[in-house]
Amino acid sequence: MSQDTILRFENVARRFGGVHAVDDVSFELKRGEVLTLLGPSGCGKTTTLRMAIGLERASAGRISYEGKVVDCPGERAFVEPEKRGMGMVFQSYAIWPHMSVFENVAYPLRYRRVGREEVARKVRATLEMAGLHGLEERRGTQLSGGQQQRVAVARALVADPGVLLMDEPFSNLDAKLREQMRVDLKRLQRRLNISILFVTHDQTEALALSDRIAVMKNGRIEQLGSPQEMYAEPGTPAVRDFLGKCIRLPCRVVEPGANGGVRVSLIDGQSFAVEGINRASGSRPGDKCLVAVRPESLQIEPAEGSNGDGRSNQLIATIKTLLFMGESHEADIEFPGGHMALVSLAPTRAWREGEAVRISLPPGKLQLWDRDPDTDGAR
Repeated sequence: MSQDTILRFENVARRFGGVHAVDDVSFELKRGEVLTLLGPSGCGKTTTLRMAIGLERASAGRISYEGKVVDCPGERAFVEPEKRGMGMVFQSYAIWPHMSVFENVAYPLRYRRVGREEVARKVRATLEMAGLHGLEERRGTQLSGGQQQRVAVARALVADPGVLLMDEPFSNLDAKLREQMRVDLKRLQRRLNISILFVTHDQTEALALSDRIAVMKNGRIEQLGSPQEMYAEPGTPAVRDFLGKCIRLPCRVVEPGANGGVRVSLIDGQSFAVEGINRASGSRPGDKCLVAVRPESLQIEPAEGSNGDGRSNQLIATIKTLLFMGESHEADIEFPGGHMALVSLAPTRAWREGEAVRISLPPGKLQLWDRDPDTDGAR
């Protein structure tokens, strides 16, 4: 384990009977890094987090923390959770309602038999850092959801852990408060330079908070990398569809194209060039394929009066449903061939349901994939 690595998983598995909740997972958490385990419910991310702190035992593989093995069935090694020196924030926060804010935060120190004066000093400093100054005597039942979340974070940090583990910490907060807490957590993490292993199913949280993201599916890591590279160059369909919005168009290959790309056609025969990443197993004329593109890469304008020349990467689509969202319009548009997609339209003009729009497809932003089994009729 390198000096920059604080937590390491090597081929770790967790089985419940015949079910592999986690299967052959390997990754390293660097010092001062936020690494997010992202995926849908049941993908194994929370089980992975619980193995990191010792609330679940690994069935195979090795987990090392600060250069020491803390769980390895093959070596009969296991370190109890309270001896690992990690902090954890649970989804439910686990705030004791009969205790004051001060007592909740002080609990880990008192469990370690830290002296009274040191407890008071560290708790006051941590409460100040977490934005809880003045709430020391308030009971758990008197706290708002955001305050409870801050108390949970303060309690996890008060003992100066090497790693902070967070399991869906913002899921019980309303949308506006979640946005603020993301900013507050990132600011706090940078100030302390603490390593965080973060679990969420929320792609926005993952993109906003993470230095790296590990997308999980069926107990395995599909892809691990920076938010930017994974968003721009997903390695698998699961990553492509889970991390951000994606428009998927069933097509057929027409012929090889420029810049190493291909030319494809929709069901109605309209064709266009694809010059972005190619994940398709074949690109011969006639092969079925799937073209994927991020909605923000599209240029959309009214078809009437626009300067379409019939030769560039342009399609005519129709607005079927239109929702005003304040800062934009959300439109459900129908592409040629009947495939639907949600896009955002600028609020600078009065769009109409039933209106035809001209969509420009930038060739370098389009991705070529194998056709998914459920593509036809899917978004």
